[in-house]
Amino acid sequence: MKLVLASNNRGKLAELQSMLAPLGVELVRQADLGVGEAEEPFHTFVENALAKARFAAQHTGLPALADDAGLCVDAFGGLPGVQTAHYATQFGYEKGDDTNVQALLEQMAGIDNRRAAMVSTLVAVRSPLDPEPLIAVGRVVGEIARERRGANGFGFDPIMFIPEFGATFAELPVDVKNAHSHRGRSAQQMLALMRERWF
Repeated sequence: MKLVLASNNRGKLAELQSMLAPLGVELVRQADLGVGEAEEPFHTFVENALAKARFAAQHTGLPALADDAGLCVDAFGGLPGVQTAHYATQFGYEKGDDTNVQALLEQMAGIDNRRAAMVSTLVAVRSPLDPEPLIAVGRVVGEIARERRGANGFGFDPIMFIPEFGATFAELPVDVKNAHSHRGRSAQQMLALMRERWF
């Protein structure tokens, strides 16, 4: 089965392709099918993921999978949340993983409450008008490290310290990270939902 991934993020594509491999699905980035990115006007991960999935399905004719993920920092009242990808731009930086990490480290320089959660909400639809989208949410709580550590992963992985492992996500072997990350948890739920409802 071919699924369009409603994202152009190569890191997400690689992670999700690996995690959904047991189903034998092939994930294709929407950009590779000539589809641009959907608008994400909402304030919750689930609403944005659903909008992205419906948009990708409508423009490709394929079942679609969308992931809306972000970092929710306790000291910032849960922000940046759905604005995670654009976090650095509000501080005059270019959009990007490295600049997001730099901006967050700067904004948290004098803050002792480092607790934060990485959240991944996956939504899958069979068609643009699917009345029963599959929804899976994965969440991992950790702390924002005071400096970058590790070279694996992407996004905030180098500063997302996970106490149960005593390491940042970027310091963990890829298979360990994928099994325990927010996206790993949502993908495991999605795998079960797809098996139950679609296959």
